[in-house]
Amino acid sequence: QLQLVESGGGLVQPGGSLRLSCVASGYTLDYYAIGWFRQAPGKEREGVSCVSSSDGSTKYADSVKGRFTISRDNAANTVYLQMNSLKPEDTSVYSCAAEIRWGSCLIDVDDYDHWGQGSQVTVSS
Repeated sequence: QLQLVESGGGLVQPGGSLRLSCVASGYTLDYYAIGWFRQAPGKEREGVSCVSSSDGSTKYADSVKGRFTISRDNAANTVYLQMNSLKPEDTSVYSCAAEIRWGSCLIDVDDYDHWGQGSQVTVSS
């Protein structure tokens, strides 16, 4: 059973940075596309970014383009989300998710089978 554990969340001031980690256990991530999603109180879960298994290509939601960077280290079975220039509206619980997919990844909640428990990110002065 693939298990995902996020870490790296916390409280940061507007304009600050955080790096989230998603560590997998149980299976190698080599054949999994990985996505990052977030959900704020009272709102639906939304896709933030994803990275493919085949060539490491990436996608980003328009709201985070130019500020967030997703990367993967298959040797460490870990995917990262570097978040810069954080805004109060980025405050959410961030979760990583995995699906077996070869080719381009999708930032679509319904496509993912395995989910982590989430990590709280709060952007506030």
